[in-house]
Amino acid sequence: MTDKTAGLEEEQLLHFVFGGELQELQGMSFRDLESLDMVGIYPNYETAHSAWKAKAQQTVDNAHMRYFIVHMHRLLDPDSDSHA
Repeated sequence: MTDKTAGLEEEQLLHFVFGGELQELQGMSFRDLESLDMVGIYPNYETAHSAWKAKAQQTVDNAHMRYFIVHMHRLLDPDSDSHA
């Protein structure tokens, strides 16, 4: 098997990374929904976590800025046993 086909056999567990400025530090409401930073969709948790960490570190000086990882594979297939 070549490296090119090796990645095709892995199960995709999609994760979405996004962030924005919160209205309150303890809340979950964003100040401006139109300015949310849609970082991207990733094929697994590890790559999503790397993207999340990079964005979180870039905005460390803004206490209201938060980034999140959404487990899209759980939303797309809630009965699945794959919850990585």
